[in-house]
Amino acid sequence: MAQAYGSSGSGQHGPGARLRRLGHRLRSDRGLWRRGIVLAAFAVLLALVMLLHAQIPNTVGNLGSLTETFLPWLGLFVPVLLVLGLVRKSATAVLAVLVPAIVWLNLFGGLLTDKQHSGGDLTVATHNVNADNPDPATTAQDVAASGAQVVALEELTTEALPTYEKALAGTYPYHSVQGTVGLWSKYPLSATRPVDIKLGWTRAMRSTVATPEGAVAVYVAHMPSVRVKVDSGFTASQRDESADALGEAIADEPLGKVILLGDLNGTMNDRALNAVTSQMRSTQGAAGSGFGFSWPAAFPMARIDQIMVKGVEPVSSWTLPKTNSDHLPIAARVQL
Repeated sequence: MAQAYGSSGSGQHGPGARLRRLGHRLRSDRGLWRRGIVLAAFAVLLALVMLLHAQIPNTVGNLGSLTETFLPWLGLFVPVLLVLGLVRKSATAVLAVLVPAIVWLNLFGGLLTDKQHSGGDLTVATHNVNADNPDPATTAQDVAASGAQVVALEELTTEALPTYEKALAGTYPYHSVQGTVGLWSKYPLSATRPVDIKLGWTRAMRSTVATPEGAVAVYVAHMPSVRVKVDSGFTASQRDESADALGEAIADEPLGKVILLGDLNGTMNDRALNAVTSQMRSTQGAAGSGFGFSWPAAFPMARIDQIMVKGVEPVSSWTLPKTNSDHLPIAARVQL
């Protein structure tokens, strides 16, 4: 009798019984599937936008580049749609949310893991110091505290430049400033020259850094700013032309080891930077932890400041603490 009672109880209340009741409910309650069709459609549309972002045209307001700049943030819609689907008690909506979730993880899941390693023989850093920086001396000291042997600064002004030079002189005996960008190094510099990125004034440069492990070509660049306007959308044509010119210069570089430091005003997802990104690796993507957003400093939403390499192995990549700039400085350690 005890065995019969136990068997009966297990059949009515065990996991198998609960699954059978759930299956019966799913089959009988047609509303579970009919409700939430609109939510399901939004979920599928979200997945398509992320999956086919490269197909979104730039002909109207550079919509494709705008979407790609903030592409990771589209993942925030996934939990929102999931909650709405649960509130609506819609099996259709809940299952549909799995589609954009899988697409997002496929695109960005790798960035969620920590890929930083120890080692490396050269540390580099870059920082858009902001032309309106109220305390350039402290900003320079903060960047030097990173321990980088090579530092690039962008958005240098004539007024603030002597302050940066004085603050960094004790740490970096070699430096060169070309227009509004500069390079400071613990190792000798040679073959330093401006790089023409089609602006009419200098916002990019190139120099050979004589490291103990050999010569490295270091480029510093500050791409033109982009704007989001109601009447014209994402205005980035000047940035795009400069990116093409920078890509050509890097492609023609005779040295095999190349490092690019700077504010590119664009993310690695932005197709407009293909001339550069197609031939170089992002240290954050290869050896970072997380997304490494650098702008705006108060609430970083995009990584538009980049450290990229060619012929060099990234070991680790990270963002530095906030300074008086509207950008966060970033650093990376590489193996030459």
